[in-house]
Amino acid sequence: MDKRSLAQMAQRFRDAEQRAEILRQELAVAIRQADTDGVAQKDICEATGYTRQQVRRIVLAGEAEEAAES
Repeated sequence: MDKRSLAQMAQRFRDAEQRAEILRQELAVAIRQADTDGVAQKDICEATGYTRQQVRRIVLAGEAEEAAES
């Protein structure tokens, strides 16, 4: 592994991290929308693989953001 190859690999990793962050945010929006639409928390958990606590945190964070914007 030479320096150039290592730098390319590091850049690919940073790019993947950015894409993952964007997708994480999009998934959070989708979870909040599903909650608003009345999808059962159990179903959200099954679809996402998240725990109920993780789903609650995501939904509550969205509510806090909305309250701050008001």
